[in-house]
Amino acid sequence: MTHSTAPSDSAFRRRRGVRAMLLSVVCFTANVLLIRALGTIESVSVWLVTCVRFAVGLMLISMFFWDEWRPRELLRDRKLIERGLVGGLSVYGYYLTVVELGAGRATFINNTYVVMGGCLAVMLLGERLHALLLLGGLISLAGLALLTDVLATGGGPGFYDLVAVVVAFSSAWVVITIRQLHAAGVHTATIFSAQCAYGLLVCLGPAVVWFAPPSPLAWVVMTLAAVCAGGGQIFMTRGFADLAVGRGSLLQMLVPLGVAAGGVVFFHEHFRPAEIVGGLLIVAGTALPAWRRASNV
Repeated sequence: MTHSTAPSDSAFRRRRGVRAMLLSVVCFTANVLLIRALGTIESVSVWLVTCVRFAVGLMLISMFFWDEWRPRELLRDRKLIERGLVGGLSVYGYYLTVVELGAGRATFINNTYVVMGGCLAVMLLGERLHALLLLGGLISLAGLALLTDVLATGGGPGFYDLVAVVVAFSSAWVVITIRQLHAAGVHTATIFSAQCAYGLLVCLGPAVVWFAPPSPLAWVVMTLAAVCAGGGQIFMTRGFADLAVGRGSLLQMLVPLGVAAGGVVFFHEHFRPAEIVGGLLIVAGTALPAWRRASNV
């Protein structure tokens, strides 16, 4: 009886983690599309956009997770402080590289954290990096390169490319920290609030210094984008309680694909043949580990 229950419980947790990750993909995709729509309305400071994201995140936690939230731990737990500072700076760093490098190049470099995170999880968490999981990550990155047309951006590596690599490594490190915090029994809400609180602490000063009042419509779009980002972060953080780093991170590769599809639907863009191939590769790469489970490889 015990032998049959353990695999069933493991399968349940895996399915629950995948559902949470897919919900986070939907939320993050909506966030990026709303931020893109904001850019068509008016130019808003990246510092302000980031602050609104973190402030709304704290509001969501206080509304829906008041009983589980332990804000005092944010000042006591070294791992929570680490998760907050590194995660907050990573969000700003990603937005900065999108501005300086373009969305395609910045997104491609940032998503290399999928492979980085899988490798770090092997060294620091003792997780297994299955061959098909690694292959799926590489296939998805190849697809992302085609989808974002990263090779056509021109120019050799520069300072902001290095910044993007640091951001990618930081994202991988944050995922490892989230897994460690879950293993220590810290609730999802407290883990997420660390990013919001310390990110707001880092970004609030520059946002005030360079503040320019946005229009009412811009405020509405920023707030909606922040709600989507907060939901995505909560679902993703919860998903990592049930999924290994490599598997959970790989599912996030679907976000650029969702953004590209949203560009077609909402911004009247068109897929070129190479981009269609890239999208198919991303889907194939993210599905590959599931095929390993089904076939018991």
